[in-house]
Amino acid sequence: MLKLKRIGLDTHRQNVAFIARTCRPYRPEDFQALKKIEIHHTGDSMLATLIISDDGSIVADDELGLSGPAFDRLGAGEGTSVTIAPAAPPKSMEAVRAKMRGHTLSDGEIDVVIRDISGLRYSEMEIAAFLIASASYTTSREMLALTQSMARVGNRLDWSSDVIVDKHCIGGIPGNRTSMVVVPIVAAHGLMIPKTSSRAITSPAGTADTMEVLARVDLSIAEMTEVVRTHKGCLVWGGHVNLSPADDILISVERPLRIDTREQMVASILSKKLAAGSTHLLIDIPVGPTAKVRDAGEAMRVRKLFEYVGDRIGIDLRIVVTDAREPVGRGIGPVLEARDVMAVLNGHEDAPTDLREKSLQLAGRLLDFDPALRGGTGYDRARDLLDSGRALATMEAIIDAQGRRTPPPLGTLTRDILAPVSGTISGIDCYRLGRIARLAGAPMDKGAGIDLLRKNGDRVEKGEPLYRIHACVKSDFSFAHGLADEDNGYRLDVGAGAPPC
Repeated sequence: MLKLKRIGLDTHRQNVAFIARTCRPYRPEDFQALKKIEIHHTGDSMLATLIISDDGSIVADDELGLSGPAFDRLGAGEGTSVTIAPAAPPKSMEAVRAKMRGHTLSDGEIDVVIRDISGLRYSEMEIAAFLIASASYTTSREMLALTQSMARVGNRLDWSSDVIVDKHCIGGIPGNRTSMVVVPIVAAHGLMIPKTSSRAITSPAGTADTMEVLARVDLSIAEMTEVVRTHKGCLVWGGHVNLSPADDILISVERPLRIDTREQMVASILSKKLAAGSTHLLIDIPVGPTAKVRDAGEAMRVRKLFEYVGDRIGIDLRIVVTDAREPVGRGIGPVLEARDVMAVLNGHEDAPTDLREKSLQLAGRLLDFDPALRGGTGYDRARDLLDSGRALATMEAIIDAQGRRTPPPLGTLTRDILAPVSGTISGIDCYRLGRIARLAGAPMDKGAGIDLLRKNGDRVEKGEPLYRIHACVKSDFSFAHGLADEDNGYRLDVGAGAPPC
């Protein structure tokens, strides 16, 4: 037996265990070649990655150390006696190897893989193997099975209502924080909209990252339920309420690998919505030359993937294709995007008109799901709720209910990126601006990002600022403005007979 000890290390979702090289009950050399062990405690067991320590201050020779998250998951107190044993590789790895060889997996094989991933039985390398193999080729049937399996693992919400609405944007366009305007509009109308959002994968901010500037987003299921039942809506991080937890694990590996296939995206989004209890869903597909979806043909293919799965899991799903030729709003990064959202809700004269109008269009489409509302009047109703201040009041109530926060300051390291020539802005590269904002530190540094000073159609003179970079760390600041110096992401039409810049 070994005595349990908590080690003050945050290993996130990974369970990490420590034993001393001089361990008395076990011979560490017997485990040295292993990647994982199985920890047993009063009938419960947990898998963990094993690290052998030569430092007696970390673990004594009769102790088993567990990193903070692993210790909490095991649920035993310090000093509790536990045993360890070699961990057998997950049997579902055979399915992953088959997928790597190009085989199509059955529903049952996918279900076992997802259960093992959510049970933390896979290493990050094994998860990456599954993701890369799936990225090479995934059938529609596999995509449906992946969606259903991810939704089955974890919590499932039931709101006991015939109409639970939600919306989701597939991403690829910076500053597109329409959810934070749409949710309070729809909730103020009286429809229930329990909005769970992911953190950014490859973008400078996700809805959860931006909402976190204003309020807590790491609510428990009980807290989320109370907020929604009281105020009809919420804006929370889906990862904390354990909805489709396998998806959160997959995303944590997808992020550094920059994997974002259409099939995995559809399964990720719809598994979360199914688990959250949504009955009616609006999907926003932004289309533009530098967005995630580049043209109408690709948008049609993505739409059909969503419709295929949506029809089979019982969600009333509608698709809207929106313009993504430039970022939405003026801010790129959590603090700047939160500023734009609150400007729209407060009705400020300088609020971004594109963010306001797109939010009204999406909110109107969601309100049209209400059987009590006359068809086609959703937009007018949404505009009235926004202009009257009722949406703002609902947002303030949601912020207070989730736990209001004081927004952090903008990054104090700034640089204006100037127009190299005089001309009219004829194009903005959404992808490049997103990369620059991420290099500046967004979303990890909430105050980092880009403040857009000019948009498409604006006339600028040589030397006038196009946008301002904000960063909090010198190295991030240097990387960001270095990339902007190579190519600032703006296309300028300098006049008849002259090539664009």
